[in-house]
Amino acid sequence: MGFFERYLTVWVALCIIAGVALGRFAPEVAKSLDAMAISVNGAPVVSIPIAICLFFMMYPIMVKIDFHEVVRAGKALRPVGLTLFVNWAIKPFTMYVIASFFLGTLFLGFIGPDAVDLVKMPLGEALQVGDIYGSGTVVMVDGVKMLEVPLWRSYLAGCILLGIAPCTAMVLVWGYLSKGNDGHTLVMVAINSLTMLVLFGVLGGFLLGVGKLPVPWEALLLSIGVYVALPLVAGYLSRKWIMASRGEDWFRQKFLHFLTPVTITALLITLIILFSLKGDTIVENPLTILWIAIPLFVQTVFVFAIGYVAARVLRLSYENAAPTAMIGASNHFEVAIATAAMLYGLSSGAALATVVGVLIEVPLMLMLVRFCIATQSWFGGNSVSE
Repeated sequence: MGFFERYLTVWVALCIIAGVALGRFAPEVAKSLDAMAISVNGAPVVSIPIAICLFFMMYPIMVKIDFHEVVRAGKALRPVGLTLFVNWAIKPFTMYVIASFFLGTLFLGFIGPDAVDLVKMPLGEALQVGDIYGSGTVVMVDGVKMLEVPLWRSYLAGCILLGIAPCTAMVLVWGYLSKGNDGHTLVMVAINSLTMLVLFGVLGGFLLGVGKLPVPWEALLLSIGVYVALPLVAGYLSRKWIMASRGEDWFRQKFLHFLTPVTITALLITLIILFSLKGDTIVENPLTILWIAIPLFVQTVFVFAIGYVAARVLRLSYENAAPTAMIGASNHFEVAIATAAMLYGLSSGAALATVVGVLIEVPLMLMLVRFCIATQSWFGGNSVSE
């Protein structure tokens, strides 16, 4: 684990502080960044700063994918099948149930039953002021149409976006630290990246609709193209070109080493932008972070337990069981953050919820890594030595 990865929690905390300070003392800067967007029919759809940051978050991940490994993964049906089942048949729905219970019932009194959030108008919808869309009402704010939705539902939207985005980045680190099968982890990174192109939009639209939240399908599909497909294609093409021109050794030893801090740096810049727009909310109600973090913590531990126990029941080796459980537990927060910003706005509660996911991810996953190492013996003779 490199210097940036090892102290990611520290950098995240510092960037949150910097973002809050920027929003409090230089709000015009934050508003200028939020205004830098590509609009469709007068509605801001793609945040240019977030799009640039996310490309540099995603590209170093996508360029590592060896598509030949994806084809060969079919030989390991049990670990691959279990990973896909946990990621797409269990995790999105448990996230919805857990987040709905905590945010919409248990913590609703703390969040505020009447508290509202202003989110972007759905792309492609010709709505007038006063119209109802999902649980939102169209209102006019500073000459711009916005949707006014219950605040807790906005937080729920961010949690849903985290739940439908399985990790394809830091999970490589978690698998390595837990002494897992690096080959299986890399294969699942590739398969999840490809699966997200189809299921991210389908499950996202369905669960957001169930939660009575705005479902801007056009923006959702556009976000997949901009934030997943574009870096995936760029990674595939540049990987082929670099290996053909400079060789595989140079690609792995030089090029990938150079890219290591790029993802983290882009993520940290994104956090500063996001928190610069949420500074007032955090300062006025710092417990907001806690109300969002608790259901995310419960969801992560619960999904990890499902994957880890199922791996033992299926008699997988420890080397495959550990990364299988890790992939299900962790989230692809880069895509979740960017999609929340595109669908609902940088200053929305949904975007804040996805950022809280980043805040708790590193310490929680390191705790689960230690748990895996301590329980290798559960897998009998197939476990690796500590």
